[in-house]
Amino acid sequence: MVAALQALYRKGRDKWLFQLRDSEPGTVTLTMRRVFIVPTRAGLAFSVLLLVMLIGALNYNLGLGFALTFFTGACAVADMYMTARNLALLQLAPGRAQPVFAGEEAQFELHILNRSKQDRYAVWLGFQADGEPRHVTDVAAGAGSAVRLSASTRERGWLAAPRVRLVTRFPLGLFKAWSYWRPDAKVLVYPAPETPPSPLPSTGAASEDGHGTVGLDNFAGIRSYQPGDPMKHLAWRQIARHDPALGGQLVTKHFEGGAVAELSLDFAALPLQMDLEQKLSRMAGWVLEAEQRALPYSFRLAQHAYGPALGDAHRAACLRALALFGKEGQ
Repeated sequence: MVAALQALYRKGRDKWLFQLRDSEPGTVTLTMRRVFIVPTRAGLAFSVLLLVMLIGALNYNLGLGFALTFFTGACAVADMYMTARNLALLQLAPGRAQPVFAGEEAQFELHILNRSKQDRYAVWLGFQADGEPRHVTDVAAGAGSAVRLSASTRERGWLAAPRVRLVTRFPLGLFKAWSYWRPDAKVLVYPAPETPPSPLPSTGAASEDGHGTVGLDNFAGIRSYQPGDPMKHLAWRQIARHDPALGGQLVTKHFEGGAVAELSLDFAALPLQMDLEQKLSRMAGWVLEAEQRALPYSFRLAQHAYGPALGDAHRAACLRALALFGKEGQ
């Protein structure tokens, strides 16, 4: 109970103090109000040194000592200003995020834009939950920079980008300036394919244990190439003997032993005793296997019903249906 109250207090405190939001759509500008700065360990040691120099100048009434002390202190003040300005007025925008399978690292692309006339150096970025940022970039004046941050995935569905922390100690390292940003970006996480993969079903209905085979591996000979034939089935040895540029004809390997139209991936045909996530993982594995073997397949899952097809669009539609199955509001 106490830990929950402490977590709630820290969340409310950080939201008020650091202006943290759930997500910030579009391009975000880091105003000076959003930039926070504190002295580093080197900065604290430098302050102690200034104090010793000031005491020595007072004790011995040294004019040059006063000059050196105040000049060094002015340099520290200038460093504080330049450190904060190294982050201020940077513009942040989310980029693309490609879908991944559960268990893989999601890659979030983030863009940093510098509309000012000053170059920005040594800007460190990382997700707040990962601790100290591990990615560094420089942003030239009037230019931009792209950074990819990785986040682990554990379950299927939409994964929102975690809060990003930007840190800089440029130029002297006496101060550390930082800011927070919650990009309005998310990545679709597909179910992890079943391992080891199960054989593809031979017909629209699976066997009692959910296994089956598709007999399309029997080589039956060579035939002329037809539009739509997979590139992996081209008979390269025969093509090499007759150069198509000199009038030769493209040929492809022909297989027998099963009807392509019979390959149907139907969620309802899976055994009832299987867990939901196991069923989704098996379906995902079947989709990948069918695509790898260039076997047109139909797909049925609840209200999603797709006819026999192949290709990136068909694969993405099937995996998306598996990823969002039963996820309300997604």
